[in-house]
Parts: sequence; C-alpha cells; structure tokens
Amino acid sequence: MAIENNSVVSIEYDLTEKGASEILDSNKGQAPLEFITGKSQIIPGLEEKLMELSKGDEQSIDVAAADAYGDINPEAVDTLPKEQFAGLELAEGMQLYGQGENGETVMVTVKSFNDQSVTIDYNHPLAGKDLTFNVKVLDVREATPDEVLSGQIQGSGNCDTGCGCH
Repeated sequence: MAIENNSVVSIEYDLTEKGASEILDSNKGQAPLEFITGKSQIIPGLEEKLMELSKGDEQSIDVAAADAYGDINPEAVDTLPKEQFAGLELAEGMQLYGQGENGETVMVTVKSFNDQSVTIDYNHPLAGKDLTFNVKVLDVREATPDEVLSGQIQGSGNCDTGCGCH
C-alpha cells in the first residue's frame, strides 16, 4: 500500500548527519516508529519524502536542516544566574529539561558556565544540521476515523484492548 495522507505508517530507521557515518539515533532492533501522516508527528522533510514510498520500501532520505529541526536561532541562547542551577553538577554539552513560559517541557543544552552564570541554548541539538535517514517502511494502513480525529494510533504496541495506550 502506498503512503497517503491519514495513513498509519511504521518505520525502522537510522539517523546520521548528512555525509557522516556516526549514528545519532536508531530504532533498529526496537519497536518501530509509528505515526499518522498529515498530523505533524514527525519532521516535515522526512514525512514529505516518505509519502513517495510504499510498504517494504527501503531508502536513504536526505533532509535539509530547514525541513528537519530548523536553522540555528542565535536568539535562542540565554544566560542565567548560576544559582538557578543549584544542586546540579554542570557540564558543557549536558542537556537539561525545564518548564517553559506556558508550562510546556523544554530541553536546553548547557553551552558554558562560570561561577556566576550559565549560558543555555534552547535550539534543538540537531538544529542547523542536514540529516540522512536510512528507513525501511514496515507497514502502512489507512487510519481509522477515530485515529484521524484524535491523532492517536489505536491498538498498537502490545495492548490488545484497543485502548490506544501505546
């Protein structure tokens, strides 16, 4: 079955920075990544290229930074008083989770610190990077009306109750 809008798609993938060999992320040997097309559940550049594939297809897909995690925003860097990080053993490059202005969870990367302040970066760690996904389309099916409406895949995972908990 070809991938169309409102399809439930299951993929296996390896992720590298374009032109590099170090695997940055992978779900091979683990549960497949499942999502509903047209619901902005994965990065747009990958979803667009997957729409050209069908079940069983394997392909290397290059995604430009702008169509992945975006370009680096230099304004997304902030310097805060070090006392806001009391009790943490800081290290450059470490990732921390906090609460944003609207109560959402945000991830930041510690860029640098000294005795008085900590410079943090709100950019996604893969922002500004062109990426390569080596994907295999494991399954494709039409989403049910409930799945299309809710954006949640029903009855996936190891749960046989159809509760949508996976």
